[in-house]
Amino acid sequence: MIIAGFISLGLTSSCGDDFLERTPLGAANEATLTNAAGVNAALIAAYSLLDGVGAGPDFAASGSNWIYGEVASDNAYKGSDVGDQAQITTIERYQGQADIAAFNDRWVAIYDGVSRTNDVLKLAAKASDLKEAEKTQIIAEARFLRGWYHFEAKKLWNMVPYVDETVTNFNIANDKDIWPQIEADLEFASANLAATKSQPGRASSWAAKAVLAKAHMFQQDYTAAKTLLDDVINNGPFRLVDSFHDNFRIATENNSESILEVQNSVADGGSGQNGNWGDNLNFPYNAGPGGCCGFYQPSQNLVNAFKTDANGLPLLDTYNETDVKSDEGLAATDSFTPYDGTLDPRLDWTVGRRGIPFLNWGIHPGRTWIRDQAFAGPYSGKKASFYQGDNAGAESTRSNANNYRALRFADILLLRAEVAVEENDLTTALTIVNQIRDRADNVVVTLPDGSPAANYKVGLYSSFPDQTYARKAVQFERRLELALEGHRFFDLVRWGNAAEVLNAYLAKESLRRTYLNGATFEKGKDEYFPIPQTQIDIVGNTILKQNPL
Repeated sequence: MIIAGFISLGLTSSCGDDFLERTPLGAANEATLTNAAGVNAALIAAYSLLDGVGAGPDFAASGSNWIYGEVASDNAYKGSDVGDQAQITTIERYQGQADIAAFNDRWVAIYDGVSRTNDVLKLAAKASDLKEAEKTQIIAEARFLRGWYHFEAKKLWNMVPYVDETVTNFNIANDKDIWPQIEADLEFASANLAATKSQPGRASSWAAKAVLAKAHMFQQDYTAAKTLLDDVINNGPFRLVDSFHDNFRIATENNSESILEVQNSVADGGSGQNGNWGDNLNFPYNAGPGGCCGFYQPSQNLVNAFKTDANGLPLLDTYNETDVKSDEGLAATDSFTPYDGTLDPRLDWTVGRRGIPFLNWGIHPGRTWIRDQAFAGPYSGKKASFYQGDNAGAESTRSNANNYRALRFADILLLRAEVAVEENDLTTALTIVNQIRDRADNVVVTLPDGSPAANYKVGLYSSFPDQTYARKAVQFERRLELALEGHRFFDLVRWGNAAEVLNAYLAKESLRRTYLNGATFEKGKDEYFPIPQTQIDIVGNTILKQNPL
């Protein structure tokens, strides 16, 4: 298991434009780090792995979970072409193959993050020049990060080792549920972190409470989650920003909706790897932003989910019966008129499609921005992209400073709506969902003449007639609001309907994407990914047990 404790100081941080950045100058030893400066540098190194970059191949370890949270769901295809990174197709088809490199890449990145947090805790205990208040803050930040990294591992693999700073034998079994340890780390952080962040990208007590609430939601502990969610919502510093799109652009990063935001930067001496490098494959092909590589393409099913009825409400049960019109099969020189039915405006801040402006890069041209339309469809992802000119000075055309919003206030509000549904408090659930929907059409994508780029219509629910309807509406709203942000697969698993939703998706989607023919999601097996075989080989299969394959 590659989780051995080591000092990884001096690694270039991806913790933000305003966060200390440094270029590696050589290995550091413990003697030179047991002081305030060394401990703080170690803490920055621990933050730096929130993006998943720095411990191995970037895309498969990405902190955005674009593969594991979205391609593994009904929201996205692998994209690109059939032969490029075929291991991701294996994941997309739920084939349970433990020896593919991607799983090990993510495991190494997560447990390297754990290792770095433990380095901080060990160094802080020995640093005599740290003031007590400063030491407490550092320890709380490190424990927040340790809780976060273990939470990530728990979501992906369920039964995983928990590693703290006292561990010396790293051959740790995965035979215990680690929720109690995750909660203990986040509870300590909640009680000891400052309420106000000292710098963008740092954790606050409010961030710790929000993540702890989410941990309770994954366990269906709605009572514990409710108390924390109400505190964050009613007393915390967060609010929805006026424009939905302000959550996905560099000019408006670290805003009032951001709870935990992974900081990215360019032109900082980091060879481009601080610039959202975990998503560096996921830009439109050819002349679009990034100029490469056409991975992570939104699914037709996701696009269809943004259709609305005459009242501007989602088609909860029938959205996938007919398709939003696309240019699939058309050359870029063929004439094309986009779909003229009513759509939720969040679609065109989430998905790039032909005939609609793509940020400030002009009108999406269709096929010339798609690597292999026949294989992976006609759409491009938008949320992780960047405006033309925003990566000036970047070391790569694919490197940019667009932060990854790992947790934002809309997510917390919708979790609270879930609690309300389970308590049969349909009035509260309705109020929250309508609050999210009311924000959705504040700013829409427009054509060069200022007119709306599509027939946008989003309305508010007049009522939730019963608990079953309310649950469906809240879950659907999470999909629309948080699409392509790395959450969808994990939501389906914690709701317990992954098999039902994903097998229905595969049955229809395999008619569009033939490589999905024969793919099935097996309930009780495919909710969690295979433990990387490399890790089992290192420690032995009597210590690290494999998930069902």
